[in-house]
Amino acid sequence: MAQGSIAYQWKVQNIAIKLIVINTLVFLLVYLGSFLFNTSKGLLVQWFTLPEGVMDFIIQPWSFITYSFIHFDFFHLLFNMIWLHFFSRFVLNIFNEKRYLTVYLLGAAAGGVMYVLSYNLFPVFDGKIPSVLLGASASVTAIMVFIATYAPNTSFRIFKWTIKLWQIALFIFIYDLIRLPIGGNAGGMLSHFGGAVFGYFYARQLLKGNDIGVWFENLIDWFTDLFKTKKQKPFKKVHRNKKSKSPQRPPDVSHNQRKVDVILDKIGKSGYDSLTKEEKDFLFNSGKNK
Repeated sequence: MAQGSIAYQWKVQNIAIKLIVINTLVFLLVYLGSFLFNTSKGLLVQWFTLPEGVMDFIIQPWSFITYSFIHFDFFHLLFNMIWLHFFSRFVLNIFNEKRYLTVYLLGAAAGGVMYVLSYNLFPVFDGKIPSVLLGASASVTAIMVFIATYAPNTSFRIFKWTIKLWQIALFIFIYDLIRLPIGGNAGGMLSHFGGAVFGYFYARQLLKGNDIGVWFENLIDWFTDLFKTKKQKPFKKVHRNKKSKSPQRPPDVSHNQRKVDVILDKIGKSGYDSLTKEEKDFLFNSGKNK
């Protein structure tokens, strides 16, 4: 595969860049399709956005994920992708791409569930004009709250000010809460809350040693294996040890976790660049093994 080819460039990009490219391509295809077929964007994407009606989403359950790749206009896409790129670098410094994708997609699903439940349970939405949910905001919020919960003291600088992740996450959450009754986009705000709740709960469980997303990571592996050729699938050779004298001791998980916590505290105080190469390698490898 030539290094200058598009296929090679795609292969070497991280998962965050790939998601940004996919969202952008979908946006361009929708606009181009609406022009070529002389129809509205809504008609083209109606089977991919998430409706609030119970019977509607029952016949298109995939829309709990696909709605997060559809955007209303250019600025809707632009701001979502800027925030996604910003918070993704913090997540990918600690975790592998599979876990990142798990947070992104399950965050979208959680936002969709919150949207549907709210529109069917709360009286304030009775008699409202039927609406649909679209946009990556719930996924982006899940990514933001996830890393702000897992490594809250990680900081970055904006001009002369040093800001911690938990501060910006809390500010955006309160801002959405204020906009909920007056912003004219209650469905979108509610999906943000769904993504935020999932991101917070996932991170808290990981800190306790519980990986609630492992089933989805296994599902991702199963799905990607469907498109692999036999040459791409690794050959697994099983060795049976008949004379095992004693069981192997599991790795010292608590020691590794303490070391990770020390490194995260150092990032929170002095930033990621203050880490030594050994600390960066240890943090990266610990994220891959989770």
